[in-house]
Amino acid sequence: MADDTKKNADPRRKPPWLKVRAFGGQGFSEISGLLRERGLFTVCQEANCPNRGECYNRGTATFLIMGPLCTRNCRFCNVHPGQPQALNPEEPRLVADAVARMQLRHAVVTSVTRDDLPDGGARHFAETIEAIRKQRPDCTIEVLTPDFKDAPEALGIVMAAGPDIFNHNVETVPRLYREVRPGADYQRSLELLERAGREYSVRTKSGLMVGLGETMDELVAVFTDLAEHGVTLLTVGQYLSPSKEHLPVDRYVPPEEFDVLAERARSAGIPHVFAGPLVRSSYLADSMVKLI
Repeated sequence: MADDTKKNADPRRKPPWLKVRAFGGQGFSEISGLLRERGLFTVCQEANCPNRGECYNRGTATFLIMGPLCTRNCRFCNVHPGQPQALNPEEPRLVADAVARMQLRHAVVTSVTRDDLPDGGARHFAETIEAIRKQRPDCTIEVLTPDFKDAPEALGIVMAAGPDIFNHNVETVPRLYREVRPGADYQRSLELLERAGREYSVRTKSGLMVGLGETMDELVAVFTDLAEHGVTLLTVGQYLSPSKEHLPVDRYVPPEEFDVLAERARSAGIPHVFAGPLVRSSYLADSMVKLI
């Protein structure tokens, strides 16, 4: 971390361990066509995820509901900010159709942040869960939600639909929130995760980026906070700057340090940790479910 290892000589140049193959292949084409045909969005595409080629070729994708425009403007995220359009009432069914067509055994559904909606989009999450259950009852469902800032009742609406895993990313250490996640609040995120696990007896999951200038001590403090708030699943990956307009990478963390981070997180009390340079919150989520 920032206090343990020197920064890269040129942080703009990606090291070899972050190089990925060009997107392509039959699976990639089939999934891309299916999503295009139904007018669906994925966070894989909107966030320009480096694993998109691998995941599409495995026949998986993370569905992004409620449109491609976000009401917040986090400086790490490639999802575009703007004034979102009205919700598409057909979207839950279309997502469920795609889940059935892809024969998914584990579906991950996330969304942009919709602070413009009274319930933050919670009802739309619930309808999507219900539609998937109807078409593919044996499929486990993971939701990755925003913090529902001004809608304290939103969590209950989502959880009433019965997701198997509730995921909400804290993203970074508290010191960097103002710069990285304007509009978000670290304590609010922790409390949301704790409520989901305590009140609804569901497994909770969170994710962190590294390479933004955080220290090892700060990360361990976050691991401890997450464990104390009941989180049992954690992903840790390298931050990659989407453009010159976004926050720059402070440091590329070498692969061996992710092994250390995973061990520190487990020592802090989080039993299931998936850490690596290209790990993202929903990357190989189906494999993580198999572990538990």
